[in-house]
Amino acid sequence: MKKRLISFLVATVAAVSLVVPSAIAADLTDVGFLDQAQLASLPVFQRAQGQLAQYQSQLRSQYDGQYRAAKTDADKQRVAMAYQQAMSDKQRELIGPLYARAQMAIANVADSKHLSIVVDKRIVVYGGQDITKDVISLVTSSKAITPPATAAPSSEIGFVDQTALETAQKVKDAADQLAKYQADQQKVYGEKLKGVKGDVEKQQIIADYNKAMQDKRNQLLTPLIDQTKSATQTIAKSKNLLLVIDRADVVYGGTDITQDVQNALGK
Repeated sequence: MKKRLISFLVATVAAVSLVVPSAIAADLTDVGFLDQAQLASLPVFQRAQGQLAQYQSQLRSQYDGQYRAAKTDADKQRVAMAYQQAMSDKQRELIGPLYARAQMAIANVADSKHLSIVVDKRIVVYGGQDITKDVISLVTSSKAITPPATAAPSSEIGFVDQTALETAQKVKDAADQLAKYQADQQKVYGEKLKGVKGDVEKQQIIADYNKAMQDKRNQLLTPLIDQTKSATQTIAKSKNLLLVIDRADVVYGGTDITQDVQNALGK
């Protein structure tokens, strides 16, 4: 429930954009895009993913036995954490170097084309420079890749790290309130369902429960959504940004306004 609340909230932020129509043609020429799915499908990445999957299968067999043998919740938690740590270490070993090489390749290509930001291809409908082939060519070459001498130039496209907004106290409070309300309502409507035999009456009770939950979501979320939109727009205007997108869609560069939005929402 908490994840759905936060996802609903931050998805609204992702939809916030500030665009100056007369400036788009001139100002967005420094925007590139990358087909990350195509990059991930390269044999070198596929082999690493296959090795990781094989390791996970072996590790799961090992830890499943330990988990079943655990006698206390604390022991089960310890086993689960050990499993997650082992997987994280292996992923860092297998994928880490490939990811680092890809990031340096992206930075080099972006630098050579004077791009201030590179975004994921899936959010691009029109415009921008496709750097997918250049990045793949550099990644798959035998050439050593080093970071470019200069950092990404200032960009008029900003981004917000949606997951970071979860730390805002107002978001946490709303999530907690909604979770408590849901638990209470499940008890209330659970009691109403007891002894009810007719399908029509059951469906009505379920519909009433769903409506009560939706009304509560709207009550808790609407103020947060409005405040987040307002904060994002105000900050974007103050920084002369043309557009604000989700951090998950940014591959390289961009102007990070996450901290500013967090401050506006209150920690």
